[in-house]
Amino acid sequence: MTSSTEQTAEHLSATTLLRFATAGSVDDGKSTLVGRLLHDSKSVLADQLEAVEHASRSRGQEAPDLALLTDGLRAEREQGITIDVAYRYFATPRRRFILADTPGHVQYTRNMVTGASTAELTVILVDARNGVVEQTRRHAAIAALLRVPHVVLAVNKMDLVGYEESVFAAIAEEFTVYASELGVPEITAIPISALAGDNVVEASATMDWYGGPTVLEHLETVPVSHDLTDCHARFPVQYVIRPQTAEHPDYRGYAGQIAAGTFRVGESVTVLPSGRTSRIAGIDLLGEPVDVAWTPQSVTLLLEDDIDVSRGDIVVPSGDAPPTTQDVEATVCHVADTPLTVGARVLLKHTTRTVKAIVKEIPSRLTLDDLSQHPAPGQLVANDIGRVRVRTAEPLALDAYAASRRTGSFLLIDPADGTTLAAGMAGESFAAAEAAPVQDDEGWDF
Repeated sequence: MTSSTEQTAEHLSATTLLRFATAGSVDDGKSTLVGRLLHDSKSVLADQLEAVEHASRSRGQEAPDLALLTDGLRAEREQGITIDVAYRYFATPRRRFILADTPGHVQYTRNMVTGASTAELTVILVDARNGVVEQTRRHAAIAALLRVPHVVLAVNKMDLVGYEESVFAAIAEEFTVYASELGVPEITAIPISALAGDNVVEASATMDWYGGPTVLEHLETVPVSHDLTDCHARFPVQYVIRPQTAEHPDYRGYAGQIAAGTFRVGESVTVLPSGRTSRIAGIDLLGEPVDVAWTPQSVTLLLEDDIDVSRGDIVVPSGDAPPTTQDVEATVCHVADTPLTVGARVLLKHTTRTVKAIVKEIPSRLTLDDLSQHPAPGQLVANDIGRVRVRTAEPLALDAYAASRRTGSFLLIDPADGTTLAAGMAGESFAAAEAAPVQDDEGWDF
């Protein structure tokens, strides 16, 4: 006989997983929305709710302040502990969720890049009294830049504007026009009051003019596809395994996680950036041989030929190899306090490969107000979004970010202290032959 716990576990394993991120300006009610979602979906433990009720009463509040469910993040900051993004897990009978709760202050906008980089959906909050502000536009731009497929505009605090449909309609229209110009593929606007619970989990009895889904209904039903098996197959090598035991004296395997696609025994593959080819002689999964493996499995590939393969190389199907280049053009979100300037020497980390690089040019910076490009800004500062051209010391096998979020993204790192400077999304690449090799004054060859 199957226990109820086992039945619940089996049901949750069969439900889909949605990764989503929240974003919003300070005091837009993001903490209250997250608390309301957790509370009304019955994802809060009894002792947690009791603690919130006690804290609320001590503050003179009659009703529990659901924003306190996320106040641990702020309390830790007050103690000097830096936490950029808080991840929370909850589940309903229809779907499992991983929520990336990102800070709302403008100086932490860069942290939204971390939270939204793996998200299939972003909830952007707007205070109905203030409408679309610069921070709203910045969050929309980052969602578009990271190619998040679904964006929810949650117009919060509708209770403070008399639940007026016209207020919601004006904000929704302004945001939709702006986000559409950015290239956001799907936008869903929902009027809510996180404090009162209107249209968060339960439909609002006050806003009967709205006939769409609640926030939770939309989260439960938005189409999500984790099927990357038909994408361009990519296998970044993380580690070379050579046990040299009596049982396997000639064993040489290449371990890592499949970033996208499917690999099969007998398939012809190319190792990049060297361009050497071979065939897959075997695939080991959890110590057992298999004939086929797919993303996101972690496996060990064995090749028929003894060729030079090391950490940072990428194994791809021979008929589907991306071009390699030392000249990378990309859009980046600058996340460091130190400005990124032309001529800066950096490290570029792409999948498991890290190479030296020089910032050759910063052609433009995005102006969020009208989406215009500010030409030749000279530098990018914290939270700026701009185009860069980078010359690397070694060739890279970069996909376009539009084709693969995993193998089209990279980080720019300060070589002095390891600080992450910028998160990059690869776009058009220059042919390596177009730029003559150069050497900087400290001997970095490019």
